[in-house]
Amino acid sequence: MYIKRTTAMGALAIAGLGFLGCSKSPDNAAPAAAPTNQVSDEGHSHDGWWCHEHGVPEKMCGQCDATLTAKFKANNDWCKEHDRPESQCFACHPEREAEFAILYEAKYGKKPPLPR
Repeated sequence: MYIKRTTAMGALAIAGLGFLGCSKSPDNAAPAAAPTNQVSDEGHSHDGWWCHEHGVPEKMCGQCDATLTAKFKANNDWCKEHDRPESQCFACHPEREAEFAILYEAKYGKKPPLPR
């Protein structure tokens, strides 16, 4: 009898955890607040470590963070032709893309997705 009770309790616990693990939000749930550092809403998330849109860490993305944009421009680190920090302009400096990829590989152990 002890084994049956333990098995039943274990099954209930697993079922309960499975139910709690389902994190679907209701259709009428309020959307999450937009990040305050977002320059434009081009359909990508700004809440992760890596900016998949631009191929750099989010905290360094001069295209997503308006305060960083101003700092890059103030430091004369801005590519006017491609409208991004010169130090993050992979069109003018393709070698820089590899340098940022090293950061991603160090964190995740794999190559980063290609910037969009």
